[in-house]
Amino acid sequence: MKVNLSKIHKFYNGVQILKNVNLTIQDNDRIGLIGNNGCGKSTLLRILTGRELPDTTDETEGIISIGCEIGFLEQSGTQGGKGDTQGENITRTTDTVFEYCKEVFSPLLNTFEEMRVLEKNLEGENIRKYADLSAYFETNDGYNIDVKIKTVLNGMGFPPETYTRNVESFSGGEQTRLAIAKLLLKAPELLILDEPTNHLDFKTIAWLEDYLKTYKGALLIVSHDRYFLDRLCTSICEIENAELTRYKGNYSAFVHLKEENVTRKIKEYEAQQEQIAKMEEYIVKNITRASTSKSAKSRVKALERMDYLEKPVTYHKSAKMSFEYNIEPPLEVLKVQDLAVRVGEKTLVDDVDFELRRGERLAIIGENGTGKSTLLKLITKRLPVYKGRVKWAENVKIAYYEQENTALNPHHTIFEEIHSKFPLMNDVEIRSLLGQVRITGENVFKKVGVISGGERAKVRFAVMLLEKGNVLILDEPTNHLDLSTKEVLEKALTEYTGTVIFVSHDRYLVNKIATKIIELTDTSTEYKGNFDFYLKTKDNIAPVKDVITENKENPQKQNVKSNKEQRKIAAETRTQIKKLESDIAELEEKSAQLQIDITLPEVFNDYKLLEEKCKLIEEYKNLLDINLEKLLNLT
Repeated sequence: MKVNLSKIHKFYNGVQILKNVNLTIQDNDRIGLIGNNGCGKSTLLRILTGRELPDTTDETEGIISIGCEIGFLEQSGTQGGKGDTQGENITRTTDTVFEYCKEVFSPLLNTFEEMRVLEKNLEGENIRKYADLSAYFETNDGYNIDVKIKTVLNGMGFPPETYTRNVESFSGGEQTRLAIAKLLLKAPELLILDEPTNHLDFKTIAWLEDYLKTYKGALLIVSHDRYFLDRLCTSICEIENAELTRYKGNYSAFVHLKEENVTRKIKEYEAQQEQIAKMEEYIVKNITRASTSKSAKSRVKALERMDYLEKPVTYHKSAKMSFEYNIEPPLEVLKVQDLAVRVGEKTLVDDVDFELRRGERLAIIGENGTGKSTLLKLITKRLPVYKGRVKWAENVKIAYYEQENTALNPHHTIFEEIHSKFPLMNDVEIRSLLGQVRITGENVFKKVGVISGGERAKVRFAVMLLEKGNVLILDEPTNHLDLSTKEVLEKALTEYTGTVIFVSHDRYLVNKIATKIIELTDTSTEYKGNFDFYLKTKDNIAPVKDVITENKENPQKQNVKSNKEQRKIAAETRTQIKKLESDIAELEEKSAQLQIDITLPEVFNDYKLLEEKCKLIEEYKNLLDINLEKLLNLT
């Protein structure tokens, strides 16, 4: 057992944030910690890492047992652990990137320096000391320190040219990535990550997921990235109404288990309420009768002893969305040919080609700055087309969700905003509509300009419900939504029978909704499937750009040729990887044997022989570095 928290309570200004929280973390646990903003997740992490104490009323409460080293990455990028309540502010260091990461291995590097000193005088007691230090260095994989650092830095998006830059010269997001890299190299027994994917692109997130899958310690992850939780977690802990409930499985399993759990609690609560009502009715009727008074009094005592169940939290207050349309579109909805995506005078992507049929759901993905939002504006004629063609079918009606919702009038109240767009609706109809997206009571009279991003998103969705578009175009629709509203939106989009085009960094949404994906880099690449299919296809053989525009005379022949070339390249790569893996295994075996040799009396008593073997060890180390770097570049 790594960690045990028992009966944890916490109050702020008289409000209970955590109530009777119990949590045990075992070796190799992969726990996702979720809950709405302000529910107490960060408070629990601060208590767990010793930054804050729980509130207690007696010695049986607030028991915290820590039996391991903890590494903690907060959202700000500060990292710390057990015995380090302040963490480390990486913006204050003048180290280079490589020096900053190398600090993790200070004990091993100091050992290596001692070995170098002893090599100058390998006599007497120094021989035995050298052998001990060498064995310690080898056991802790000291010869691969540089390789480890380069592997993690490369995975976290830091190429070799950044290694000599000062850490303080990087942006906040880059420093957060560096903090993650250093924690991974430290490899604490319990690694706690608070929103680790916030500043990461798709490629880096995928690498981090793969790295954490084989992590030897336990993981506790706070994240709104449901795809990340799905790929890594074996249990989910949710904080709701100050209480923590643990569910087995990943996030998708949690969604189903929670619904079952809530249904069960409702049934238990309703059964108890029915039992209470019957007992109270019996008491009222029989307490004054001599013949039944004793029986009635026994029921009174039973009620006094009863543990009353609290009314369970239900999903009844979740938003409700159902996108409908009243104009049936044709089968072929949209055709885009040779479209150039430009910002000012700069062309971001040239020759974008794709077609959409009724009912298809297209996700447009890519890194920031690749032109995703611009592409949406081009196909909806919000920006002029510089080059190429966008052809919509007849009877197409578009409902458009803009990322920042600038189309909403900030001076209107929410109620006035709906009324201005649909003046024929009466007050009851408007309130009913807003109720569907959970904007109720006096909240409908808030000014649009002062409401949160999540509330603005709900107002825009309310408008879209009335627009009856048979094509929905959405730019980052889940950016400001809480988890429950995201799930409602996903359900609505899944049930929608029209066509959907959306831009999103939410991989869970893309995976659940998309039937087709276009990735924008300096070109556009189409994948016919969801996000899982996209990852699988990219991992095997990255598909080339649609070659129809490159060879219009014989596209079928060109496709066959491209596929053959890809298979040839992939086969050559696999051969190279297999050869490198074999060479690395051989070098590691030879190096391990040499490490054993230098501890033998006949070797460490012979200075020249010992020196020869130490030189071989260094040569093998250099060869290992070279081969591991080659392997890293190929994979």
